[in-house]
Amino acid sequence: MAASSSSTNVLLAIFEKKTNPIDLYRPLRNYIAFHYSEREAQNLEDDLQTLKQLRSDLERHSDPSFTSRRDLFLSYYKALCLVETRFPISPDQDHVNTLSFVWFDAFKPKQKAAQQNIHLEKAAVLFNLGAAYSQIGLSYDRSTVDGRRQASHAFIAAAGSFVYLRDNAAMKASIGGSTTVDVSVDCAGMLEKLMLAQAQECVFENTIAKGSTPGVCAKISRQVGLYYEEALAAMNVAPLNQHFDKSWIVHVQLKAALFYAEACYRYGLELHEKEEIAEEIARLRSGVNALTEAKKNSKGAAAQILDAINKLEANLNRNLEKAVKENERVYLMRVPSLSSLPPLPAFSLVKPMAMNELLDASKEKMFASLVPDNSAKALSRYTEMVDDIIRTQAEKLQQASELTRVRLKEMDLPDSILALEGNFTLPTDLQEDVEAVQISGGPAGLEAELQQLKDLRRVNQELLVQTEELLQEEAREDAQFRSQFGTKWTRPHSNTLTKNLQDRLNRFAGNLKQAAESDNRIERSVKEHSELMSILDCHPIESALPTLAKPMMSFDANEDAIVGSLKQSLRQLETLGAHRAGLEDMLKDMKRKDDILPKLMTSTGSHEDLFRKEITKYDHICEEIAQNIEAQEQLLLQIQAQSAEFSAIFNLEDYKASREKCYKEIEAAIAKFREIKDNINEGLKFYVTLQDAITNVKQQCNDFIMTRSIQCREMIEDVQRQVAGLSFQDNKATASFNSNYPSVGHQTQSSNLPQMDPRLQTPYYQSPEQLPVAPYGHPPPQYSSAHHPLSPYHIPPTAAAAPYPPTQVHQQPQASHEYGQPAYPGWRGPYYNAHPQQQPASAPRPPYSVPGPYPPHLSGYYKQQ
Repeated sequence: MAASSSSTNVLLAIFEKKTNPIDLYRPLRNYIAFHYSEREAQNLEDDLQTLKQLRSDLERHSDPSFTSRRDLFLSYYKALCLVETRFPISPDQDHVNTLSFVWFDAFKPKQKAAQQNIHLEKAAVLFNLGAAYSQIGLSYDRSTVDGRRQASHAFIAAAGSFVYLRDNAAMKASIGGSTTVDVSVDCAGMLEKLMLAQAQECVFENTIAKGSTPGVCAKISRQVGLYYEEALAAMNVAPLNQHFDKSWIVHVQLKAALFYAEACYRYGLELHEKEEIAEEIARLRSGVNALTEAKKNSKGAAAQILDAINKLEANLNRNLEKAVKENERVYLMRVPSLSSLPPLPAFSLVKPMAMNELLDASKEKMFASLVPDNSAKALSRYTEMVDDIIRTQAEKLQQASELTRVRLKEMDLPDSILALEGNFTLPTDLQEDVEAVQISGGPAGLEAELQQLKDLRRVNQELLVQTEELLQEEAREDAQFRSQFGTKWTRPHSNTLTKNLQDRLNRFAGNLKQAAESDNRIERSVKEHSELMSILDCHPIESALPTLAKPMMSFDANEDAIVGSLKQSLRQLETLGAHRAGLEDMLKDMKRKDDILPKLMTSTGSHEDLFRKEITKYDHICEEIAQNIEAQEQLLLQIQAQSAEFSAIFNLEDYKASREKCYKEIEAAIAKFREIKDNINEGLKFYVTLQDAITNVKQQCNDFIMTRSIQCREMIEDVQRQVAGLSFQDNKATASFNSNYPSVGHQTQSSNLPQMDPRLQTPYYQSPEQLPVAPYGHPPPQYSSAHHPLSPYHIPPTAAAAPYPPTQVHQQPQASHEYGQPAYPGWRGPYYNAHPQQQPASAPRPPYSVPGPYPPHLSGYYKQQ
């Protein structure tokens, strides 16, 4: 025994059992080599060495710290569990018969036990595990709140270790020949109560420190006393009454009396506040008597306990004297006898720690490959039997759950109940479609997108007007100089050179006109179907659904009762379903824990008899499953009758019909919204690509005007020299001069022109088959439909059926060139079911450069994809 005290208490800890050294390595290795193979023994060398090291550390105290000893005992115990399932240790000739485990009693070290089986070894290790936990509890500083809490947890773990010893190893160790009292069932039970008493005592100290009410303190204190009383009762009965040192019995006896008196004192404070003076006097006298009686046998007790008893006794006597005076002067109550009073209330805040998971060796890998052939085959047969039971029962459970789902679906439950309570929701697919529409802006957002179409159309129109004005301005300047200089102004007319550009701009104007008509059709469609689509703007969408309500007139007013009974039946059905899920999990868990290998390896009888005995553990779950399914069938019949009555009263068929009609309206609104949304998106794409094309042509016009401006200055200088008689040119020179006018849309070949910015010279959409161009001296290209394909912006007669003017891409002959590839080749919208054409990859479009109120960031639709 070890003892430690704080300023207010003294607690006990237990010393470990001692053992004699033993060599586990050689006997176990010889067994493996003989019964399996030398190679198997070599493969398991690491496991054998690990086991040997664990036993050696246990004997030598290589690391004396309490936590290290605790971890060692945990590891060694799990290793012993694995050894037990693979090595039969006994005096039998075919078993491991050279091992004899020797352990000494922890309380009477001169007594020892020796057994040729593993049960004594396991029991001793569990005892030492509990002792290590008790030493850990004693090591904490219990003058602090946190120290007392940690100490309490350690004592709880110690109690759990002794409970595990009592329930799993003590009985087996007692029938294995010689044994010691400390690992008996009686001693393990006594040590459990002692550790719980000390854990509850730490809790009581913290309760006092927190300043809890006297009533709470009294209940916790009384439970401390009860645990000590139970431990004392066990110590006073054979075989323990002659086994422990007298100081142990005195300690436990004084602690039991101390905490009983403490409970009387605290309970008396509460009684005094309630002015129940008579009972207070009886309780205080009882506490004083308990302390007086305990002090008669206090020889050898710790001074701290005696000091605590004396202080408590003084407090009890002081309060008792005060209560007696008040009763004699004021209350004049008759003091009851103690036997007439109920027992003091007690409340436990501790219980033994569950050690099953902590000591579970099922996940350990030691000796995993070592399973005897006969045991492996027998285990496989048993596993098949268990799997067959689980599979059959799981099928029954799944069929029952599926039957419930189908029957409830037929009765439209619980949906109709939810609808009555206003909690009904759309089918999942329809709900997702509605959410997608609402996230994209819903019908209310279509007006803003229509405005975007209008704004983009205006931007294109303004850009087109600006481009036309550039060409018109250049033509006016050319006409002015031609009028001024007459026949001396010999360069080609502007309208001859810009015919292709003008044709292109005219086509763009036609495209915009048709696009405006498509915009109007979309706008009309939005207005025409706004009422249909308005349902999609309901938030939440469930508010648009028809409601299931009570009938307007009722003869017996029993609607609430019918609904209540139906809901109760549905709850019962749900409970049965949850119970079925729990039964299936229970089956699987039972199979996971069902390890009969140790029994198979040590069994000498028929395996079939063992299987029949072991398989019966699943019978009670199978019975529960059968009862669950039968109860469900009866409940479904009851629900069917209740549902029929509910349907008749609430006119459920009409409600279901109106609900389906509403579903179809929502589906139609979604389809129309998507159709309009797609057409708007096609319009936005059209205007963006058309703006790219117009911007391209405008750039070509700027290049052309710049070139013409340079030529104009040169010709003015030349004409002025002719007029002044400073320079004369022959026809050859004139022809050479005329040949320097490049074709519109092509780069200038003249070496005397300034180098222009390549970004201005190169269009955004360059035809991949474009060839070097000829100067103006060559005849301009002809655009005869008889010899060349349709122009890129030709509008076929059926173009009115398209939402936006589709543009067609044609392979241009190498002899003639347009001014860059069309900006929106092959575009064709689905609004009028036009056949889509494949779109080639387009170059990055220019930013909106047209001045005006339209912002450059119109919408996400215009972002480069």
